[in-house]
Amino acid sequence: MKLIFLGPPGAGKGTLAAKAVEILKLPHISTGAIFRAAIAAKSPLGLKVKAIIDAGKLVDDETTIALVKERLSQADAQKGYILDGFPRTIPQAEALAAFSAVDQVVNFDIPDSSVLERLGGRRVCRACGTNYHQVFNKPKQDGVCDSCGGEVYTRDDDKAEAVQKRLEVYRDQTAPLIGFYRGKGLLIDVDARPAVEQVVENFRKALGV
Repeated sequence: MKLIFLGPPGAGKGTLAAKAVEILKLPHISTGAIFRAAIAAKSPLGLKVKAIIDAGKLVDDETTIALVKERLSQADAQKGYILDGFPRTIPQAEALAAFSAVDQVVNFDIPDSSVLERLGGRRVCRACGTNYHQVFNKPKQDGVCDSCGGEVYTRDDDKAEAVQKRLEVYRDQTAPLIGFYRGKGLLIDVDARPAVEQVVENFRKALGV
């Protein structure tokens, strides 16, 4: 099964994808993780990606498509995958269709007000990328990742001004994908406002698993 997860920043796509991995036994392919690996390597591409992300903008299509295509060619993605953070634009969706046909697109729906509340408290492990929240999902030891012991911090793009900018970019560039995939009969809507457990149950029902 080849899935795309859609939804604004703060919809919980990363957390829900981790749950979906357990349910479906498919790899979670996050463009964020791909970008972080490039940034950590401090390659020319990584430095380019870092500058773009720090400015609250989207990485250009050519760079993103090349990275995703390479990732989907790996052995673990041959039986299916969960794509999180790609495609972000209709041109990216059209490019993806040229090298991989998706089965379903899951749209995690949430209002902007809920996004602002969630992301204001979000914390991320600098080493492994695990997400935490100061209210809903604290690490056992403050500032330390439960999974790998890495530093848990607030990303620049989770600060209020950057969040508002990210929402504007999402509504302008990515939200049109909802209509694009609905028109192809591939879209499933899931309410992302409840607690994670309820959203996971809604997701199961929507996919029939």
